Amino acid sequence: MKPKSSFQRFWINIKGSAQLYLLLLLPLAFIILFCYVPMYGATLAFKDFNPGVGILGSKWVGLKYFIKFFKSPSCWLIIKNTFILSILNLVLSLPFPIILAISLNECKNRHVNKVVQMVTYAPYFISTVIMVALLMQWSSINGGLFNNILGLFGVEPVNLFGDASYFRPTYIISNIWQFTGFNSIIYLAALSSVDISLYEAAKVDGASKLQKIWCIDLPSILPTIVILLILNAGQIMNVGFDKVYLMQNQMNVQVSEIISTYTYKIGLLNLDFSYSTAIGLFNSVVNVVLLFSVNMLSRKISENSLW
Repeated sequence: MKPKSSFQRFWINIKGSAQLYLLLLLPLAFIILFCYVPMYGATLAFKDFNPGVGILGSKWVGLKYFIKFFKSPSCWLIIKNTFILSILNLVLSLPFPIILAISLNECKNRHVNKVVQMVTYAPYFISTVIMVALLMQWSSINGGLFNNILGLFGVEPVNLFGDASYFRPTYIISNIWQFTGFNSIIYLAALSSVDISLYEAAKVDGASKLQKIWCIDLPSILPTIVILLILNAGQIMNVGFDKVYLMQNQMNVQVSEIISTYTYKIGLLNLDFSYSTAIGLFNSVVNVVLLFSVNMLSRKISENSLW
Protein backbone atom coordinates (compact mmCIF):
# COMPACT_ATOMS: atom_id res chain seq x y z
CA MET A 1 0.00 0.00 0.00
CA LYS A 2 1.32 3.39 -1.02
CA PRO A 3 2.15 5.53 2.05
CA LYS A 4 0.06 8.66 2.51
CA SER A 5 1.66 11.98 1.76
CA SER A 6 2.01 14.64 4.45
CA PHE A 7 -0.78 16.62 2.78
CA GLN A 8 -3.15 13.63 2.97
CA ARG A 9 -2.28 13.03 6.61
CA PHE A 10 -2.93 16.71 7.26
CA TRP A 11 -6.45 16.54 5.82
CA ILE A 12 -7.20 13.27 7.63
CA ASN A 13 -6.18 14.97 10.88
CA ILE A 14 -8.47 17.94 10.13
CA LYS A 15 -11.43 15.67 9.33
CA GLY A 16 -10.87 13.70 12.51
CA SER A 17 -10.84 16.87 14.64
CA ALA A 18 -13.21 19.02 12.59
CA GLN A 19 -15.05 20.43 15.62
CA LEU A 20 -11.83 21.59 17.28
CA TYR A 21 -10.68 23.33 14.10
CA LEU A 22 -14.07 25.05 13.77
CA LEU A 23 -13.62 26.41 17.30
CA LEU A 24 -10.19 27.67 16.25
CA LEU A 25 -11.57 29.63 13.28
CA LEU A 26 -13.20 32.44 15.29
CA PRO A 27 -10.14 33.46 17.38
CA LEU A 28 -7.92 33.00 14.31
CA ALA A 29 -10.18 35.31 12.26
CA PHE A 30 -10.15 37.83 15.12
CA ILE A 31 -6.32 37.83 15.27
CA ILE A 32 -5.98 38.20 11.48
CA LEU A 33 -8.61 40.96 11.29
CA PHE A 34 -7.48 43.06 14.23
CA CYS A 35 -3.75 42.25 14.50
CA TYR A 36 -2.43 41.52 11.00
CA VAL A 37 -4.69 43.51 8.67
CA PRO A 38 -3.96 46.83 10.48
CA MET A 39 -0.23 46.22 9.87
CA TYR A 40 -0.85 47.50 6.36
CA GLY A 41 -1.15 50.96 7.94
CA ALA A 42 2.55 50.80 8.78
CA THR A 43 3.24 51.72 5.15
CA LEU A 44 2.22 55.27 6.15
CA ALA A 45 5.70 55.60 7.64
CA PHE A 46 7.15 55.43 4.11
CA LYS A 47 4.58 57.68 2.42
CA ASP A 48 3.62 61.33 2.44
CA PHE A 49 0.05 60.63 3.50
CA ASN A 50 -2.71 62.57 1.78
CA PRO A 51 -6.22 61.84 3.15
CA GLY A 52 -7.73 62.84 -0.20
CA VAL A 53 -6.12 59.96 -2.12
CA GLY A 54 -5.71 57.48 0.74
CA ILE A 55 -2.76 55.27 1.64
CA LEU A 56 -2.42 53.66 -1.81
CA GLY A 57 -2.48 56.97 -3.67
CA SER A 58 -0.08 58.78 -1.35
CA LYS A 59 3.42 59.55 -2.57
CA TRP A 60 6.20 57.15 -1.56
CA VAL A 61 8.97 59.01 0.30
CA GLY A 62 11.02 56.12 1.72
CA LEU A 63 12.92 56.87 4.93
CA LYS A 64 12.18 60.61 4.90
CA TYR A 65 10.26 60.63 8.20
CA PHE A 66 12.69 58.33 9.98
CA ILE A 67 15.52 60.69 9.05
CA LYS A 68 13.39 63.63 10.15
CA PHE A 69 12.86 62.02 13.55
CA PHE A 70 16.54 61.19 14.12
CA LYS A 71 17.54 64.72 13.09
CA SER A 72 14.97 66.41 15.35
CA PRO A 73 16.41 68.12 18.46
CA SER A 74 14.09 66.19 20.80
CA CYS A 75 14.78 62.70 19.36
CA TRP A 76 17.50 61.45 21.68
CA LEU A 77 15.99 63.15 24.72
CA ILE A 78 12.70 61.31 24.12
CA ILE A 79 14.46 57.96 23.60
CA LYS A 80 16.57 58.52 26.75
CA ASN A 81 13.49 59.43 28.81
CA THR A 82 11.66 56.33 27.56
CA PHE A 83 14.54 53.97 28.33
CA ILE A 84 15.30 55.43 31.77
CA LEU A 85 11.67 55.46 32.94
CA SER A 86 10.93 51.98 31.62
CA ILE A 87 14.11 50.29 32.88
CA LEU A 88 13.86 51.90 36.33
CA ASN A 89 10.22 50.86 36.56
CA LEU A 90 11.05 47.29 35.45
CA VAL A 91 14.02 46.80 37.78
CA LEU A 92 12.64 48.51 40.88
CA SER A 93 9.15 47.01 40.69
CA LEU A 94 10.29 43.42 39.98
CA PRO A 95 11.09 42.31 43.58
CA PHE A 96 7.88 43.53 45.24
CA PRO A 97 5.38 41.03 43.73
CA ILE A 98 7.86 38.20 44.45
CA ILE A 99 8.29 39.27 48.08
CA LEU A 100 4.51 39.65 48.52
CA ALA A 101 3.79 36.24 46.96
CA ILE A 102 6.38 34.48 49.15
CA SER A 103 5.07 36.28 52.25
CA LEU A 104 1.48 35.25 51.53
CA ASN A 105 2.62 31.70 50.81
CA GLU A 106 4.40 31.54 54.18
CA CYS A 107 1.52 33.10 56.11
CA LYS A 108 -0.81 30.33 57.30
CA ASN A 109 -3.50 32.63 58.73
CA ARG A 110 -6.29 32.63 56.14
CA HIS A 111 -7.94 35.81 57.47
CA VAL A 112 -4.68 37.76 57.31
CA ASN A 113 -4.07 36.44 53.79
CA LYS A 114 -7.49 37.57 52.60
CA VAL A 115 -7.14 41.03 54.10
CA VAL A 116 -3.64 41.54 52.65
CA GLN A 117 -4.75 40.27 49.22
CA MET A 118 -7.78 42.56 49.18
CA VAL A 119 -5.75 45.61 50.22
CA THR A 120 -2.92 44.94 47.72
CA TYR A 121 -5.15 43.91 44.80
CA ALA A 122 -7.59 46.84 45.12
CA PRO A 123 -5.34 49.58 43.56
CA TYR A 124 -5.09 47.56 40.33
CA PHE A 125 -8.81 48.05 39.70
CA ILE A 126 -8.65 51.82 40.08
CA SER A 127 -8.72 53.53 36.68
CA THR A 128 -5.60 55.41 35.64
CA VAL A 129 -7.45 58.74 35.53
CA ILE A 130 -8.64 58.33 39.13
CA MET A 131 -5.20 57.09 40.17
CA VAL A 132 -3.49 60.24 38.85
CA ALA A 133 -6.24 62.42 40.36
CA LEU A 134 -5.59 60.79 43.74
CA LEU A 135 -1.87 61.41 43.39
CA MET A 136 -2.50 65.06 42.60
CA GLN A 137 -4.87 65.39 45.53
CA TRP A 138 -2.49 63.71 48.00
CA SER A 139 0.55 65.67 46.80
CA SER A 140 -1.19 69.05 46.81
CA ILE A 141 0.82 71.75 48.60
CA ASN A 142 -2.35 73.10 50.18
CA GLY A 143 -3.72 70.38 52.43
CA GLY A 144 -2.41 67.33 50.56
CA LEU A 145 -2.01 64.14 52.63
CA PHE A 146 1.65 63.66 51.64
CA ASN A 147 2.67 67.23 52.52
CA ASN A 148 0.65 67.14 55.76
CA ILE A 149 2.66 64.09 56.84
CA LEU A 150 5.91 65.85 55.91
CA GLY A 151 4.76 68.87 57.91
CA LEU A 152 4.49 66.72 61.03
CA PHE A 153 8.26 66.16 60.78
CA GLY A 154 9.01 69.80 60.05
CA VAL A 155 9.72 69.24 56.34
CA GLU A 156 8.76 71.91 53.81
CA PRO A 157 5.91 71.06 51.36
CA VAL A 158 7.03 69.36 48.13
CA ASN A 159 5.39 69.93 44.74
CA LEU A 160 5.66 66.42 43.23
CA PHE A 161 4.03 67.43 39.95
CA GLY A 162 5.75 70.78 39.65
CA ASP A 163 9.34 69.59 40.02
CA ALA A 164 10.81 67.47 37.21
CA SER A 165 13.13 65.63 39.60
CA TYR A 166 10.13 64.04 41.37
CA PHE A 167 8.35 62.79 38.24
CA ARG A 168 10.14 59.43 37.89
CA PRO A 169 10.04 58.50 41.61
CA THR A 170 6.33 59.41 41.74
CA TYR A 171 5.55 57.37 38.63
CA ILE A 172 7.51 54.30 39.77
CA ILE A 173 6.30 54.28 43.39
CA SER A 174 2.68 54.68 42.30
CA ASN A 175 3.17 51.85 39.77
CA ILE A 176 4.55 49.59 42.50
CA TRP A 177 1.55 50.41 44.69
CA GLN A 178 -0.91 49.84 41.85
CA PHE A 179 0.43 46.61 40.31
CA THR A 180 2.28 44.70 43.05
CA GLY A 181 -0.80 42.87 44.35
CA PHE A 182 -2.07 41.84 40.94
CA ASN A 183 1.35 40.76 39.64
CA SER A 184 1.90 38.61 42.72
CA ILE A 185 -0.97 36.31 41.61
CA ILE A 186 1.27 34.71 38.97
CA TYR A 187 4.00 33.96 41.51
CA LEU A 188 1.45 32.62 44.01
CA ALA A 189 0.20 30.24 41.32
CA ALA A 190 3.78 29.09 40.67
CA LEU A 191 4.39 28.58 44.41
CA SER A 192 1.21 26.52 44.75
CA SER A 193 2.68 23.91 42.40
CA VAL A 194 5.82 23.33 44.51
CA ASP A 195 6.10 19.75 45.75
CA ILE A 196 5.16 19.67 49.45
CA SER A 197 7.68 16.90 50.06
CA LEU A 198 10.46 19.44 49.49
CA TYR A 199 9.24 21.50 52.44
CA GLU A 200 8.90 18.38 54.57
CA ALA A 201 12.44 17.30 53.74
CA ALA A 202 13.74 20.81 54.53
CA LYS A 203 11.90 20.74 57.86
CA VAL A 204 13.45 17.38 58.75
CA ASP A 205 16.90 18.79 57.89
CA GLY A 206 16.27 21.71 60.25
CA ALA A 207 16.12 24.42 57.56
CA SER A 208 14.90 27.86 58.66
CA LYS A 209 12.17 29.76 56.81
CA LEU A 210 14.73 31.93 55.03
CA GLN A 211 16.64 28.83 53.93
CA LYS A 212 13.43 27.24 52.60
CA ILE A 213 12.62 30.44 50.71
CA TRP A 214 16.14 30.66 49.26
CA CYS A 215 16.56 26.96 48.39
CA ILE A 216 12.98 25.95 47.45
CA ASP A 217 10.67 28.90 46.73
CA LEU A 218 12.97 31.09 44.66
CA PRO A 219 14.34 28.26 42.44
CA SER A 220 10.76 27.05 41.91
CA ILE A 221 9.50 30.40 40.64
CA LEU A 222 12.71 31.35 38.81
CA PRO A 223 11.40 30.16 35.38
CA THR A 224 8.28 32.29 35.90
CA ILE A 225 10.41 35.30 36.87
CA VAL A 226 12.58 34.88 33.78
CA ILE A 227 9.61 34.53 31.40
CA LEU A 228 7.90 37.63 32.81
CA LEU A 229 11.19 39.53 32.66
CA ILE A 230 11.59 38.63 28.98
CA LEU A 231 8.03 39.71 28.19
CA ASN A 232 8.49 42.99 30.05
CA ALA A 233 11.83 43.58 28.32
CA GLY A 234 9.98 43.38 25.00
CA GLN A 235 7.80 46.27 26.19
CA ILE A 236 10.57 48.56 27.41
CA MET A 237 9.79 51.21 24.79
CA ASN A 238 6.05 51.00 25.52
CA VAL A 239 5.88 52.84 28.82
CA GLY A 240 2.22 53.34 29.77
CA PHE A 241 1.01 56.29 27.70
CA ASP A 242 -2.11 57.16 29.67
CA LYS A 243 -0.50 57.58 33.08
CA VAL A 244 2.55 59.46 31.81
CA TYR A 245 0.39 61.78 29.71
CA LEU A 246 -1.94 62.53 32.62
CA MET A 247 1.01 63.25 34.94
CA GLN A 248 2.76 65.40 32.34
CA ASN A 249 2.83 69.19 32.46
CA GLN A 250 5.04 72.02 31.27
CA MET A 251 7.15 71.89 34.44
CA ASN A 252 8.18 68.23 34.10
CA VAL A 253 7.94 67.72 30.33
CA GLN A 254 11.74 67.56 29.93
CA VAL A 255 11.77 64.20 31.76
CA SER A 256 8.19 63.01 31.13
CA GLU A 257 8.13 63.33 27.32
CA ILE A 258 8.42 59.75 26.05
CA ILE A 259 7.89 58.15 22.65
CA SER A 260 4.22 57.29 23.17
CA THR A 261 3.25 60.81 24.31
CA TYR A 262 5.34 62.41 21.56
CA THR A 263 3.72 60.16 18.93
CA TYR A 264 0.26 61.09 20.23
CA LYS A 265 1.01 64.80 19.98
CA ILE A 266 2.52 64.52 16.50
CA GLY A 267 -0.17 62.20 15.10
CA LEU A 268 -3.45 63.26 16.68
CA LEU A 269 -2.82 66.83 17.77
CA ASN A 270 -0.63 67.97 14.86
CA LEU A 271 -2.27 65.56 12.36
CA ASP A 272 1.11 64.50 10.94
CA PHE A 273 0.16 60.85 10.45
CA SER A 274 3.17 59.73 8.40
CA TYR A 275 5.67 61.16 10.88
CA SER A 276 3.91 59.64 13.90
CA THR A 277 3.65 56.26 12.15
CA ALA A 278 7.39 56.31 11.45
CA ILE A 279 8.13 56.97 15.14
CA GLY A 280 5.71 54.24 16.20
CA LEU A 281 7.25 51.75 13.75
CA PHE A 282 10.75 52.54 15.02
CA ASN A 283 9.46 51.98 18.56
CA SER A 284 8.01 48.57 17.63
CA VAL A 285 11.20 47.45 15.88
CA VAL A 286 13.28 48.32 18.96
CA ASN A 287 10.86 46.32 21.15
CA VAL A 288 11.14 43.26 18.88
CA VAL A 289 14.96 43.46 18.88
CA LEU A 290 15.01 43.75 22.68
CA LEU A 291 12.62 40.80 23.05
CA PHE A 292 14.75 38.51 20.88
CA SER A 293 17.99 39.69 22.49
CA VAL A 294 16.83 39.17 26.08
CA ASN A 295 15.28 35.81 25.17
CA MET A 296 18.56 34.65 23.59
CA LEU A 297 20.59 35.91 26.56
CA SER A 298 18.25 34.18 29.01
CA ARG A 299 18.46 30.88 27.10
CA LYS A 300 22.27 30.97 27.28
CA ILE A 301 22.46 31.95 30.96
CA SER A 302 19.57 30.13 32.63
CA GLU A 303 18.16 27.79 29.95
CA ASN A 304 14.75 29.43 30.48
CA SER A 305 13.23 31.23 27.51
CA LEU A 306 10.05 31.84 25.56
CA TRP A 307 11.18 29.66 22.69
